[in-house]
Amino acid sequence: MKYWLMKSEPEAFSIDDLQARPGQTEPWDGVRNYQARNFMRDDMRIGDQVFFYHSNCEVPGIVGIMEVAGKSYPDPTAFDPQSKYFDPKSSPDQPRWFLVEVKYIRHTRRTIPLAELKEHDPLENMPLVRKGNRLSIMPVTKEQWDDILRLE
Repeated sequence: MKYWLMKSEPEAFSIDDLQARPGQTEPWDGVRNYQARNFMRDDMRIGDQVFFYHSNCEVPGIVGIMEVAGKSYPDPTAFDPQSKYFDPKSSPDQPRWFLVEVKYIRHTRRTIPLAELKEHDPLENMPLVRKGNRLSIMPVTKEQWDDILRLE
C-alpha cells in the first residue's frame, strides 16, 4: 500500500462534498499537471490511503482521509468542450489526462494546518512543506503518514 496527499480548494470540492456524495466516492477529475497525472495513472492502487488537503483557503491543511477506490482511467472532462477542464489535444483514443476514484474514510479530528506541518521537524523532507512545491498530488511516506496521524 502507498500513501498520498491530494489537494482541493474547498470552494471547488471539499471533504464535506466527498462525504455527501452517493457511496461517498467521487472521480478526482480536472488534474492538469503531468507529474500529478502520472501518480494517478501509474502509481495509485485501490486501497492506497490519501490525506485530503484543503488548499487556497483561510487555514490550508489536512482535513480528512480517503482511499483510492478505483483504478485509473481517462478523465472524461478532457473530452467535453463544455468543461472548464477540456483539452482539445486529448481524445478518447489518445487520452492525455487520467483520474482515480476516491472514497471518503473520515474527517481528521481537527484540521492539521500547513503552518504546523512546516514546523514539525520529522516532515522537513515532505514535498508539501518545501518552498515552491505547488503539486496537487504527492506521495507521502509511511513514516510521514504515521507522524501526521499523531498530530491529530
